[in-house]
Amino acid sequence: MLETIQEYDYWAAVVNTLELTLWGALWALVLGTVLAIMRLSPVRVLQWAGAAYVTIVRNTPLTMIVVAANLIIWTQLKINLADPQSSTYIVDNGMRLGILAVAVYHAAFVCEALRAGVNTIPLGQAEAARSLGMTFPQSLTQVILPQAFRGAITPLGNALIALTKNTTVVVAIGVAQVSHAMRRMIEFRPDLLFQIFGLVALTFVAITLPMGLVTGWAAKKWAVQR
Repeated sequence: MLETIQEYDYWAAVVNTLELTLWGALWALVLGTVLAIMRLSPVRVLQWAGAAYVTIVRNTPLTMIVVAANLIIWTQLKINLADPQSSTYIVDNGMRLGILAVAVYHAAFVCEALRAGVNTIPLGQAEAARSLGMTFPQSLTQVILPQAFRGAITPLGNALIALTKNTTVVVAIGVAQVSHAMRRMIEFRPDLLFQIFGLVALTFVAITLPMGLVTGWAAKKWAVQR
């Protein structure tokens, strides 16, 4: 089994999965925060745009978004996310397209998590901010969002865990992460089927279990006191 793991670069695939998770989560958080601000904005057009994005993307299969990123952005629009002259161009471009697709999809869930966090804030606080003469951006950045992030720690943690598991979908465009390595190992070593499945399951448990523990600890530590 150890020889098979080394032969198919399994640990390199694990590193790629962690990279997809890290960058996907970072960009999903940024885009999701922007979407949440749009949905909370007093400008009706921004509210509609944010709501439309969340509704459409959240109800679109992630596989379709991943494949569309490859077929539309790269194949049709000829947009390169890596240097075409690089010797690792195909690998780097595929990885970045995968990160983009994962981030675009999970940003909708981050947005809803933050809106749930906003709902935990008493209305009186926003009214108090307005009575002090704060503008909407000021009250949003100084009063609402800081508490919303604290109130949304648990759903944000759940979104991170879901994102980690969903990185397996980018195998659709050939990114060499864990599910890609698993498919290759099973194809050439079917006699090790159960061991391979067990290894992949343990890998994801090892990645996601600390996330759940840290999320639970952080939710208790930084909970908004009422």
